[in-house]
Amino acid sequence: MRIFDLSQPLNQEVSFWPYYPPFEVKYIKRKSEHGVNAQYIQTSNHMGTHLDAPRHFVTAGRTIDEIPVEWLCGPGAIVDLRDQMGDLGVYTPKMIEERVEIRQGDLLILHTGWHKHAQFGAEPDEERYIHMHPGAHPDMVPWLLDKKIHIWGVDCVSTDHPMNLPIGRFLGKGMHGQCDRVRKRAEELFGGPAGVATLFPDSAYQLTHNALFPHDCMHIENLGGSIDAPELQNTRCIIGTFPWKFRGGEAAFCRTVAWLGEWPKNP
Repeated sequence: MRIFDLSQPLNQEVSFWPYYPPFEVKYIKRKSEHGVNAQYIQTSNHMGTHLDAPRHFVTAGRTIDEIPVEWLCGPGAIVDLRDQMGDLGVYTPKMIEERVEIRQGDLLILHTGWHKHAQFGAEPDEERYIHMHPGAHPDMVPWLLDKKIHIWGVDCVSTDHPMNLPIGRFLGKGMHGQCDRVRKRAEELFGGPAGVATLFPDSAYQLTHNALFPHDCMHIENLGGSIDAPELQNTRCIIGTFPWKFRGGEAAFCRTVAWLGEWPKNP
């Protein structure tokens, strides 16, 4: 049996979600003075590899501590979509099912290759990582519900497409104009303003959050780590994601791993 870490590192250098506070860390005790090292952190939940619970978008939704443990670890699949993902790419159920068998109740990991642009990736580019990442086609919503998938994840800053997020709708409007540049690129890719309006209507704002969380279909964002391992591409395996037992938490940092091979009988 082999184990693969699919998590990104997290510290104060990591990009944080637009309009959210950053990750802050400092020492509050040092060995030389107190005989021990101790740190203090202040942060939002939405950076680094993290799991969103339904409470993130649903007033009385399930919180992190209320997620059944059996949903957090079990059979699943890792799908390599890199050959079809570029700036503002859109992934579909058809792309997924052409590559690997997806079963009812699976944990599902989508590998777009975008983690390479994260802070500690092979080709770090903060603007590209946040502004131009791939996202879900609207058909993903009914497909995920039909598959009874409770947890899925991506190696991007969000499961939603930038045009269904503040990134493509109003980030920097009237100032730095990031949303205008994102929209211009989207119109080039998707058939002009009419094409963008059809694929990303106003009603689809934060689609995978608003449409899926009420059904306890939640997701992991900012995956990475060893997700590039050749053995993991388009394969079925055991997947686990492990947030801390955050009572009342709308999201939590998590360590996400994949196992390949047989469990040892005498570990």
